[in-house]
Amino acid sequence: MAVTSVFVNLPVKDVQRSRAFFGALGYSFDERFSDEKAACLVLKEESIFAMLLAEPFFKGFIKKEIADTASSTEVITALAAESREEVDRLVDTALASGGSPASDTMEEGPMYVRSFQDPDGHHWEVVYMDMSAMQ
Repeated sequence: MAVTSVFVNLPVKDVQRSRAFFGALGYSFDERFSDEKAACLVLKEESIFAMLLAEPFFKGFIKKEIADTASSTEVITALAAESREEVDRLVDTALASGGSPASDTMEEGPMYVRSFQDPDGHHWEVVYMDMSAMQ
């Protein structure tokens, strides 16, 4: 099967707060898939999305409990950036917009990684890999 797009579904306590947070980071939303219960965050135009679903709506899709992000991490969503400066800009903006630190900065060879937690405690990494140094 050839995958044409990816939708990551994340439970959120307040859809509007999540929209404001990710909007402050410069992201847009696909209104075709958004309403008061959900916001379709566009991570890469026409191919990668995060569905930010109000917890009661999210719960309708699962049989298990929603992970408590205050005490556990259910997933790390990693975003590739075009430069170290872009990594810093995005993470610094996330922290200034209501996010919190998730892990220490990691620098290993050509890889530079910083991370944050969004207001719902979801763990996001922003990664830059200097591909020219990997050859």
